[in-house]
Amino acid sequence: MLDKIDIKKITSIAIEAGEEILKIYNQNFEVKKKEDNSPLTKADLISNKIICESLNQLYPKIPIISEESAKIPYKIRKEWEYLWLVDPLDGTKEFIKRNGEFTVNIALIHKQEPVLGVIYAPILKDLYFAKKGSGAFKNEKPLPFIKKHNTLRVIASRSHLSKETKDFISSIKTEKKIEIISKGSSLKFALLAENLADIYPRLSPTMEWDTAAGDAILRECKRKIVRYEDRKPLIYNKENLKNPYFIAL
Repeated sequence: MLDKIDIKKITSIAIEAGEEILKIYNQNFEVKKKEDNSPLTKADLISNKIICESLNQLYPKIPIISEESAKIPYKIRKEWEYLWLVDPLDGTKEFIKRNGEFTVNIALIHKQEPVLGVIYAPILKDLYFAKKGSGAFKNEKPLPFIKKHNTLRVIASRSHLSKETKDFISSIKTEKKIEIISKGSSLKFALLAENLADIYPRLSPTMEWDTAAGDAILRECKRKIVRYEDRKPLIYNKENLKNPYFIAL
């Protein structure tokens, strides 16, 4: 199945959704609250509609789990060999703050493993993508980029920095100077993929659609996301779609 997926078509979907997001970004927009009290905008919904309809048209046999779609019972999901995991607007808080640090995320999961990932940053016009066995790319250039540095560059979430994460950073033993980099959305994974950072500890809640696309890209960069508790790789399409605490490195 993976060899039949045209990643160029998936990147085109992400870009189309991103352009529609920008139209709303440049207007006045209403912010609503979802059941979990997280923010929701018209941009989330329009992006979700574009992505889900396009994926269904291209690959009607592959089901979709999206942050903004109806929740599907695990007894049905567990039978799926392949599925799409979609975050139509990752970093809604950054979108609302208008700091540009938001992305469109699309990932393909095969038997709980991310095998394709696309991240598009509409403001930056940066496109990251990877397909298992085919490498990772930023704007058509192979990743990771090689950059020399003398510090340990630690990524911290701009809007979700927990006490546990701060404590972990403080506990890091290194002779290098520690440099903290704050970034929103899945751009944190992009920094790792570009070798602009060394480690991203996340000891606060995330969902599978937050990490799947970045995880697929990092795996093709010979990097990884591991569970904080036992250093085993993240898995996807679990009964509970919430991620455990993790470290990306």
